[in-house]
Amino acid sequence: MRKFIFFKIKSLKSFFVAIFVLLSSACATQPPTEKENICDIFYEKRDWFHAAADVREKWGVPIHVPMAMMYQESSFRHDALPPRDYILFGLIPWGRVSSAYGYSQAKTMTWDDYKRETGRMFASREDFDDAIDFMGWFITKTHQINKISKWDANAQYLNYHEGWGGYKRKSYRKKKWLVGVAQKVNSRSLRYAAQLKTCEADLNKNWFMRLIT
Repeated sequence: MRKFIFFKIKSLKSFFVAIFVLLSSACATQPPTEKENICDIFYEKRDWFHAAADVREKWGVPIHVPMAMMYQESSFRHDALPPRDYILFGLIPWGRVSSAYGYSQAKTMTWDDYKRETGRMFASREDFDDAIDFMGWFITKTHQINKISKWDANAQYLNYHEGWGGYKRKSYRKKKWLVGVAQKVNSRSLRYAAQLKTCEADLNKNWFMRLIT
């Protein structure tokens, strides 16, 4: 009887632990509730702030630029996919328009280049820390290849969308809609920058400092 009770308690414990892990995982991957204000994003997901700050220190990329680009690309969804492709006059869905995936919407080939160059072989496009580090890497490469300022969200986004070669060929000039989107990304990055100035000092406080202030 004692063995049975012990087994039952152990099973219940395992069940509740599994439920807790599942709920924690679901919460961790949910997009932020308020996406329009970068302070709200980082107060809700403080680990995102620390990851973004690490990218700034590592790559010299201002936090507001990749965050504005990520908003545009995935709305901060970890499993974001590009639109479906269709065949037969748009009647039958046939895969996706590209291999882009995750927070950063990085394409498979570019993601593989990032992993190889940085040595982050186990990086995942579904992981925010990895995704924003990828964006820091890409923004830095854009600066090196096409001499675009890391602070220029407009031109950085055009490079991100068209690729370094496409940007050099000015392929975006034939896409008025894309030029408009890049301007929106730039406007958002400027808003994010202004917002971050009001809360970064507070976000940098550790748990003890937050407790006593």
